Amino acid sequence: MKPIPRKAQRGSNHYNLDKQPITRSDGQGTKGRQYILINKQRQHTFDRKAMHRFLSDLVMHLEVHHRPFSVVFISDEAMRRYNREYRGFDKPTDVLSFPGDYGYLGDILISSQTAYNQALKSVTLSFETNLRRLVLHGLLHLMGYDHETDEGQMRALERRLRRRFKC
Repeated sequence: MKPIPRKAQRGSNHYNLDKQPITRSDGQGTKGRQYILINKQRQHTFDRKAMHRFLSDLVMHLEVHHRPFSVVFISDEAMRRYNREYRGFDKPTDVLSFPGDYGYLGDILISSQTAYNQALKSVTLSFETNLRRLVLHGLLHLMGYDHETDEGQMRALERRLRRRFKC
């Protein structure tokens, strides 16, 4: 019996970890910015094109366009496991950053559920704006900034970037 060919689903966010990073070019050849955006949660939708535009502008401004990284949106349950395993806190958090090595900048994990709940509690913050803030925060950590030890340098830079990128 012949197998029935199945049509591939376009735009599916089924845990496609085998996908290649999305390379964004700024018109100066193919050595543009590299990052991968993965959505491993289904509870809260967001504008992927707007997120790509934001990431593209942000990495050029921060001059990290030559170092690939990933941004992964996950559930609170998954975030809780990572937070427990790597930080010893048995609760979900909004963002975790894992620095890479050998030219790879690292990974940013964002709990979309926590980001959504934070936006619900805020009178000025939308869900998508909060996602951008968390991406910015995670990327600064990947660049080596640490708000717990740097005497306010990261916070000041983050505030300036939030104003610049309206997030």
